[in-house]
Order: sequence, then structure tokens, then C-alpha cells
Amino acid sequence: MDWLTTVDHKKIGILYLLAGALFFGIGGIEAILIRIQLIKPMNDFVDAQTFNELITMHGTTMIFLGAMPIILALMNVIVPLQIGARDVAFPFLNALGFWTFFFGGILLNLSWLIGSVPDAGWTSYLPLASVDYSNSHGVDFYTIGLQISGLGTLIGGINFLATIINMRAPGMSFMRMPMFTWASFITSALILFAFPAVTVGLILLMFDRLFGGNFFYVPNGGNVVLWQHIFWIFGHPEVYILILPAFGIISDVVSTFSRKRLFGYSSMVFATVLIGFLGFMVWAHHMFAVGLGPVANALFSIATMLIAVPTGIKIFNWLFTMWGGSIQFTAANMYAISFIPTFVMGGVTGVMLASAPADFQFHDTYFVVAHFHYTIVGGLVLGLFAGLHYWWPKMFGRMLNEPLGKVTFWLFWIGFQLTFFIQHFLGLLGMQRRVFTYLPNQGFDKMNLVSTIGAIMMGVGVILFLVNVVITSTKPKNLGNDPWGDGRTLEWTIPSPVPEYNFKQTPLVRGYDAWWKEKMEGNTEMPAAEPVGSIHMPSPSILPFMMSVGLFVAGFGFMFAKDDFGNTALNFLFGNHLIAAFGLLITFGCMFLRSVKDDHGYHIEPEELEQKGVKA
Repeated sequence: MDWLTTVDHKKIGILYLLAGALFFGIGGIEAILIRIQLIKPMNDFVDAQTFNELITMHGTTMIFLGAMPIILALMNVIVPLQIGARDVAFPFLNALGFWTFFFGGILLNLSWLIGSVPDAGWTSYLPLASVDYSNSHGVDFYTIGLQISGLGTLIGGINFLATIINMRAPGMSFMRMPMFTWASFITSALILFAFPAVTVGLILLMFDRLFGGNFFYVPNGGNVVLWQHIFWIFGHPEVYILILPAFGIISDVVSTFSRKRLFGYSSMVFATVLIGFLGFMVWAHHMFAVGLGPVANALFSIATMLIAVPTGIKIFNWLFTMWGGSIQFTAANMYAISFIPTFVMGGVTGVMLASAPADFQFHDTYFVVAHFHYTIVGGLVLGLFAGLHYWWPKMFGRMLNEPLGKVTFWLFWIGFQLTFFIQHFLGLLGMQRRVFTYLPNQGFDKMNLVSTIGAIMMGVGVILFLVNVVITSTKPKNLGNDPWGDGRTLEWTIPSPVPEYNFKQTPLVRGYDAWWKEKMEGNTEMPAAEPVGSIHMPSPSILPFMMSVGLFVAGFGFMFAKDDFGNTALNFLFGNHLIAAFGLLITFGCMFLRSVKDDHGYHIEPEELEQKGVKA
């Protein structure tokens, strides 16, 4: 019950981490199955329909349900600590955000058990996703699951914006915030503006499929290109929602393990803001092959190439941060350093794809697959591994095993390069993506074999990471505040793992890299902005969990309303939308209870602070 009712941002972060690991595992298994099918020509490991389902669910699961929660896990645990806050702005909403995300993801993945799996690609293009071409419930799972899940992410984004704007410790001005907090701030703004677009698109698609709408149904005046615009107005900022937190992690990790202040801090901040802004200006580069005309293509081409400028600023600043530093090659730093050349490669192929005439050739080949995975796996996933190794002691009070971490790194990194580097050449030779098999003797055979071997190496690397976690969890929690010895920011001033109230006294921040500044002046702890007093804490609540269950039930109710179950009672309950109404009743009932019940939380008194640790 403690975990089902918690509103503590650190526990919710751990819940996000567990959920992310679950979905990441599912997405990873789907990826391995895709690669096994492509290991040789004319393979019949899976059939064409199953292959379509695998590529659809792999993309959807990894982006929406695998990467996002691990980002949100680190944001949840670390951002309040980095700004010297005792919690997020809205602890109840934070819990609601997690549970809606989780139940949306579960709903989407239940499609495997029910037997009608989304099969229209992770972008769910129409008319492929219309009832004419996808007449099972697969795409309904996609539309409803992602709506519920996206609601959770949107709630999270709003919460972090409010937290970072309002809850910084005294002296923590915007230009003194750590880069990870800045990246989380810009990411939250992108979530706020991008997610409503995809929500609208999913609602329109749901109306087309469940209630006979005509938004995308061409014979009745609908427009299929409209879906592409709506999807990519969300979809392109989404890749920056994924990558900006990784940029923030790399900035913090490289700076810590070079024992140097981040080079060009203010230019890093403005580059992050500019990337966030330009991210909304480039969506139609995904549609160069649609026929928007030379003017639109040229404008979006230029805007896309412009994004390389602020990204380049970041790359050089990381290199200059390391230049002349006393670099420690910890596992976290190895991930962070390897991120830089790998992400540059992804960026270079991105600039190639930004040229509309070239894109016409590259489009729908494995070149695009290679580019995308270089930015998201070579960028985001390496960044997440760096962040997890770096902050693990702060989250759990135990250090991950360093030698095993380094073995994991080399296995994963070499496996990654083997898998995706060669796919650039497969694409240039003309191998199309989303095709479930290929004829022999076209020059694809050996490359696909190498690619599959690399994918299996990455899988082994991830399993080794999990082994590391299990081994670590048996160790005692005996770390100090600053286990790396070179911590620069506020999270390294408090015990590991963090007590439930975070800071006994709100710290007073006197400069950028606040903790490093105090250490350089010979202080052993942060100056306090207040005397020790009673600390107000929010009460746990089961309502967020129940509200999400309600949405989950309602989703099923709407989806199966028109089905014939061969059972009069079930047909009556679903056909009259009674199941859907029951689910919505649970959700709105919980909202009503939350509105009328005044919950003032509780206080931890000063005398309790001495003996109180973390309950987790």
C-alpha cells in the first residue's frame, strides 16, 4: 500500500524507473525478434502480419513507454534535489501522472494477450490505420492507450514547470540552475506544447474508428495528410523531449568527472532554449516525400539544418569542459564521453536527411532507421545509462559495481555500433525499412547478419546491467552524502538515500555549482536559509491509482462497445456503454472526493528529524 498511495517524488521516481524497465524490456524483446527475422534472406521466423505488429509495438513502446518514464524517473528524483526543494509543486498530481502513464502503457501492451495488436507502424499513418485496412482492435489499443499514457506525461510536464519556476531555494536564480534542471525545464515546456497536438490527433482517429467520424476518411471529405501534420507537430518536438534531458545529464556528468566547471554555461542554456524553440519549426521534414512543394520543403530544410548550430555549441562546450580537466573514467563518464561522438554521427546523418532532394532517396530506407537510432539509442540511451550510474547511489544508497558497469558499457556500445552503423550502408544500397523479408544476393545478407549479432550484444549488455542492479541491491546502504567525492550540485549535500523531507533546512545558494563553491571555501555543509523547524509533508493517497484504473476500464468499455461477445449480459453492458460509464464514474468520483475532502498533510517535528530516515 505504501507504494500504491505514495506521493513522495523519490518513490514515484523509482516507480517510473521500474515501469520504464518493464516496457524497455518488452520493446527490447520486440527488437530482437525483428532482428532475428532479418538475420537471413527469405526467413520465415515470423510472418508478415506479426512483423508489422512487432515494428509498430517496438517503436511505440520504446519511445512512449520505455524512454519517457526513465527520463521522468531521473527528473522526479533529481530535479527537486538540485533546486533545493522539499518536493514537487503538486505531489498528488505527480502520483496521478505516474499511474495514468502506467495504466495507458499496460492497456496498449495487453493487445498482445487479446490478439489484436496495432499494426500500422509506430506513426500509425492513415489510411493504414483506418478501419478499412486495420479492422481489428489493434489501432484502438494504440489510440486509447496512448491518450491515457500521454495524459500522465502532460501532467508531469506541467508539474515540473511549476516546480522549477516556484520552488527554487533562496539564491538559486535561473542562471545558477544545474544543466540537468535547465534541460528538464525546457523539456517540460516542450511537453506542454507538443502533447496536446498528438492528443487531438488520437482523439480524431478514435472518433473515425469507433464513432464513424470522417476527419481522415477520404471518400467523405477527410484528409490523410492532416494526420501526418498533427502527428509530426508532436513527433519532432518529442525527439527533443527525449534528447534534451540526456544533454543535461551529459553536462552534469562530464563536469563532475573532469573536476571542472561546465565550459560556456550561459551559451549551453541558450543553446538548450534555442533547440527547444527550433524543435517546433521543423516537423514537415518528415514529409518531404508527400509533395508539399519546393517552398515548404526549402523552408523546413533550412530550419532543420539550423538546429545543428545550437547542438554544435553543446558538443564543443563538452569537449572544452574535458580539455585540461582531471578526467576520471568511471562507468558513468564512459557512457557520457561515448555519447558525444555517437550523437555527432546521428546529427551528421540528420543534416544529410534535411536536404529535401537527398531525403527523397533516403526516405523509407534503413538509412533513416540508422540515423534515428544513432540519435535516440546512441544519444538518449547512453545518456540515461550515464545518469543511472551517476545518480544510483543518491537514489538507492548503494554504488553500482564499477568493473561490471564498464564491461556492460563496452558490450552495449560495441553492439550498438555493429547494429546500426552498417544499416547506413544497407539503406544506401536500397534496403527498405518495414519490409519483413528480402531476396538473397542483393548485398544485404552479411550486413543484416552483422546487425543482428550487434543487437544480441546490446541485449546481453542490458541483461548485465540488470545483473549489476541485483548484485548491488544486496550491499549495505553505507554511503556518505557525496560518494563520488566531486559532487558539484545540491543533491550531493544530503544523505544517500535521501530522507523523505529531502533537506532538513532549505539551503542558501551562493553561486553556480553551489556545493562545489562551498567546498572550495572550506565549508563542510551548505549555509541554511532558515532555522530547523517543523516540515510540512503531503499525505499519501490512493485516489491517483483509482482514477487511473477508472480511465483504464473506460478505455476497454469504449473499445469493445460494438463487439458481439455471444453473451447477452456482456453485450448489454458493453453495447450500452455501461462499462465505459462505470470507468468514468470511478475517475470522476475520485475527482469529486479530492475536491470535497480537505487534506492538510502532516508535519515532521524538529525532534523527529534526528531519528527519521527514509521509509523506502
